[in-house]
Amino acid sequence: MSRSAYSAAAPVLVAPRRTPVGSAGHGFSQLTTTDLAAPVLTAVLETLRDAGAPHQVDDVVLGNCLGPGGDPARIASLAAGLGVDVPGVTVDRQCGSGLDAVALAAARIRSGEDNLILAGGVESASTAPWRLWPDTRERYTRAPFAPPGYPDPDMGVAADDLARIRGISRERQDAYAARSHALAAATDFSSEIVPIAGVDRDQRIRSNMTEARLSRLRPAFTPDGTATAGNSCGISDGAAVLAVTTQAGSKGLPALRVLGSAVAGSDPSLPGLGPVPAIEKVLRRTGVALSDIGVVEITEAFASVVLAVADELDIDEDLLCPQGGAIAMGHPWGASGAILLVRLATWMFASDGPELGLAACAIGGGQGVAMIVERVQ
Repeated sequence: MSRSAYSAAAPVLVAPRRTPVGSAGHGFSQLTTTDLAAPVLTAVLETLRDAGAPHQVDDVVLGNCLGPGGDPARIASLAAGLGVDVPGVTVDRQCGSGLDAVALAAARIRSGEDNLILAGGVESASTAPWRLWPDTRERYTRAPFAPPGYPDPDMGVAADDLARIRGISRERQDAYAARSHALAAATDFSSEIVPIAGVDRDQRIRSNMTEARLSRLRPAFTPDGTATAGNSCGISDGAAVLAVTTQAGSKGLPALRVLGSAVAGSDPSLPGLGPVPAIEKVLRRTGVALSDIGVVEITEAFASVVLAVADELDIDEDLLCPQGGAIAMGHPWGASGAILLVRLATWMFASDGPELGLAACAIGGGQGVAMIVERVQ
């Protein structure tokens, strides 16, 4: 389908808001997924009301990976006071959950079945319940990403493998990480943040993470690996939500038009390459050329992942995460994909912002999700 055909019926994203990203065990150590998501849902709805936009919510769709179950999206909807008649559904596509939640909501708006969905993601690593495998009674630390017979590496180990196989040096990873830390430290994120529990800024960001300092850090995952605590993300808490609606329903609010999205599978042994087929698919679907994209947000779980995707697709590194990313800010798994869209919105809403933006996530087990958005003039 051509880009013009996609644009004609495309849903839009408005009122992008997020919590600060909290380092696990620190500022949000006692806050549940409900405590994090509900205030952001309220803030998004208040933005719509203040603009005179329609605010009868058809559904709440939130990504989440390690919460307590019980459909966190529905619970947060009730806690936010949206009313018992507003349903909620929780999406688990691991690190791509928040982005996929928005994509699913956009598809329903495009279909004409719904007019307004609040979508995004939430993660509270701090309060995720501890679980035990029933046969060994060992602590359940992460979900299996693939069944027996398939490779299922831990993400840090896979990041080291990816760097080695693709020839991405420790020095290049540290240089990219230093850039992320410096850009985030120089950016004022306050316009997109909903303060929570007295926290009004991202907790992980540091202004002194130079290449020299990063070079002194030891490998974090394998003895001879190149991924470290400085060029990888931190385990984090946070939530992000956007209103997904029709252009008529946006009532002149700054908006991003969803031109298209895609999910794709890839080699489970190298999950960091998952965004590549997803990006290629969404480019084909929308008729957009990669050379037309003015900003690219990829979840910075590991510097090697972002760099490998950029190398594979020949993406200009200057376009990547221009105000820093998860290496500097942290990675609340189920929320991070939605945070990418909030970041795109802030960058693209500027008077000199680019017309087209791309968001993408790598996913454990070998998957990718990607979305292309266009600034509404």
